[in-house]
Amino acid sequence: MRTEKCIMSGFGGQGIMMMGQLISQAGMDDGHQVSWLPSYGPEMRGGTANCSVIVSSADIPSPVIDHDATSVIIMNRPSLPKFLPHVQPGGCVLVNSSLVPDTVDRDDVKVVYVPSNEIANELGNLKMTNMVMLGAFIAATRCVSPEALLHSLEVKLGARKAHLMEGNRLAFDRGADCVTSPALT
Repeated sequence: MRTEKCIMSGFGGQGIMMMGQLISQAGMDDGHQVSWLPSYGPEMRGGTANCSVIVSSADIPSPVIDHDATSVIIMNRPSLPKFLPHVQPGGCVLVNSSLVPDTVDRDDVKVVYVPSNEIANELGNLKMTNMVMLGAFIAATRCVSPEALLHSLEVKLGARKAHLMEGNRLAFDRGADCVTSPALT
C-alpha cells in the first residue's frame, strides 16, 4: 500500500475534524499506521478548520504534511487556493462543487467535483455533507476500506444516534457514485 497523505479543509461545522477522525479510526481498524493532526481557525463554528491525516502501512515519521499531500479535500472556496499547492503531481483533489464554483487549474492532478451540499440536501440532512465527500474520497483513494469507514461512523454515532446511520450510509454511497460517474469527474 502506498502512503496516503490527505489535507481536509473547510468551514467549522462542516464536519472536517470528524472526517479525519473517521479515516484515522478506519485506517487503524484496517491494520495501518495513522496520524491525525487537527487545526482550527479563530472560531469553532463558521471559522476555518483543517486537518491532516496520514494512512500508511509503514511507520509515519511526522504528522506534518507540507507540499507532499497525495490528496486534498476542499469543502469551501477559501480552502482551494490555500491547499491546492500542497498536492503533489499525480495526487487527487476533491472539491465540494456546491460551495466552490472555481475549477482546478492544474492538469497534473486528478480532480473530482462532488456536489456534496446538493446531495445532502436531496437526502434531507445538510449535516451529511461530510459523509458524501468521504464516500467520494474513499472511492477515489481506496486508502481504507469502505466497511471500516462505515463501522467507524457506527461506533462514533453510538446507540443514541444509531438512527442516523442509514442516512449517512446512503450519503456515503452517493458520494462514491460521484467518482465512478464520468460526468462528474
